[in-house]
Amino acid sequence: MQEQQPKVHEMEHHETERATTRPVVSGTQGVVSTGHPLTSMAAMRMLLSGGNAFDAAVAAGFAAAVVEPIASYSLAAEGVFLLYHAGSRQIRVLSGQGVAPQRATVAFFRQQGLEKIPTGPGDKAHLSFTVPGVVDAYITLLATYGTKTLAEVLAPAIHYAEHGFPMYGYMYRMLQIPETRTQFRLYPPGGMEVFYPGGNPPPVGTLLVQRALGNTLKKLVEAEQQRPGHRLAGLEAARQRFYGGDIARTIADFSQRVGGLLALEDLTGYRACFEEPLRTTFAGREICTQSTWTQGAVLLQALNILEHFDLRSMGHNSPQYIHTVAEAIKLAFADRERYYGDPNFAHIPINGLLSKAYAAERAALIRPDKAYPELPPAGDPWRYENGEPSPSSGSIPAGDPAEQGEKGPEEGTTHLAVIDRDGNMVCVTPSGGVFRKSAFVPELGCTLSTRSEMFFLEEGHPNGLEPGKRPRTTLVNYMVCEAGEPVMTIGCPGGDDQAQADLQLLLNVLVFGMNPQQAVEAPRFSSQSVTNSFYPRVYLPGQLNVERGIPEETRARLRQLGHKVHEVGACGIGAVVTHRNRETGVLSAGADPRRPTYALAW
Repeated sequence: MQEQQPKVHEMEHHETERATTRPVVSGTQGVVSTGHPLTSMAAMRMLLSGGNAFDAAVAAGFAAAVVEPIASYSLAAEGVFLLYHAGSRQIRVLSGQGVAPQRATVAFFRQQGLEKIPTGPGDKAHLSFTVPGVVDAYITLLATYGTKTLAEVLAPAIHYAEHGFPMYGYMYRMLQIPETRTQFRLYPPGGMEVFYPGGNPPPVGTLLVQRALGNTLKKLVEAEQQRPGHRLAGLEAARQRFYGGDIARTIADFSQRVGGLLALEDLTGYRACFEEPLRTTFAGREICTQSTWTQGAVLLQALNILEHFDLRSMGHNSPQYIHTVAEAIKLAFADRERYYGDPNFAHIPINGLLSKAYAAERAALIRPDKAYPELPPAGDPWRYENGEPSPSSGSIPAGDPAEQGEKGPEEGTTHLAVIDRDGNMVCVTPSGGVFRKSAFVPELGCTLSTRSEMFFLEEGHPNGLEPGKRPRTTLVNYMVCEAGEPVMTIGCPGGDDQAQADLQLLLNVLVFGMNPQQAVEAPRFSSQSVTNSFYPRVYLPGQLNVERGIPEETRARLRQLGHKVHEVGACGIGAVVTHRNRETGVLSAGADPRRPTYALAW
């Protein structure tokens, strides 16, 4: 059982002997941490010019679509938001996750002889196109809580697109993946002219210009400026141009041209939406996240299970600690596969899943001397859901067993977080349109989201494909509250590793007293005993990925416990932790050195 831990604002005084490659970045007026220095600077420009955290987050999000397209993130994709508005003391979720097109049905794919929704690499990427949701979400956030115009928040992104930004090492390496070139060539004309001028990516340090993407962004500004003096009307005009005007027609025409299911009516009918967060408690704090259309509850369930173990006495990243956390993750993942899906379309036993009594039942299944060799069976949270009977939720679709190894290149989306001097907080995980899996729209200057690949082709399953439904996404982020007030945000790109990495970041701070930079730099691990959410749904039962910093003696003991230990370059990349001291107002942030993540403060 966890003992009471020190307050989060006291944590920077603990574990001071743990060295980091970068300092904690701190200030009092605003703090930003994102996936790239130029993305962070876009946000900081808004704060320095009088904007709030929401203005800054929108500026950073648009800038990231230009500067970080290799980070599995496109302007025509999706985003998952968690925010705190200090004025109203509200924590809210904003869903910028796109939905399945109206023509996307289980029957359609079955008629094609398909058992899974395919995507790239290959010539079937168009079958997984999803309605792009992130632009509407940015505009909704700006209209509801921001203060600036779209022209102001888009200025950095437009500058980066039109004038270029220096090619950086991570992007250059990812462009060298052979599948990326192949995918661009499968859907010509495409990204070859932009990202491979002369047949190769621009060398590191030379400028990458994206004129078509810049023109798309300028069209949004043009629409806004046709309604001068009316900020909200201007924002709505820009939204209409993307979802109902010439930009929407460009997307729909491209989809039709390549054989996709996405149509104009899918775009015109889309709206981002605010929701209430899910919550649980751990070590005297409240942790908030998105609902079961994401994998956010995996972390909440794992925390509820881990309350029954004295993690601190085990020692950070000791064999017993890694084993216990990995087994808790497996149990939570088993429930994810059985029960998670869009709650607007499926009845989810969320009260049961987050029940402390249910967690105690699941915690009793963890053996200290033996790892579960595969994904454990799902539990029965319906018994804790107001006494309701247990309905059928379909079988768990099987993955493709694979030999021990990695699932693919070290990809991941991006993440950004901002806190301002008033205590407003926002964290965003935008994603979609992976170069090696999607199709590039030349007139738009970016790829389209293929998130529909995450649906199951099984009617009756909570994550079964239905028109207008959100796929159960891997995108997620978290807030930690003390005395009802948010003090920390956490997010880490990495597909199915996201919730696992976020869990370790949280435990690093709440259990082991690390500061934000120590938390993101500490070595991580991830269980692969879950079917991957991405096509072709690789399954590696029993495999436990560990980073280089986990010592060999620890790995040897984990093997004795039954884990198939495999070293990988990173278990989640680009992690971000931001923190606000409630007593002093000091803001701080950590940025993951596994990628060019960067924190700024003033």
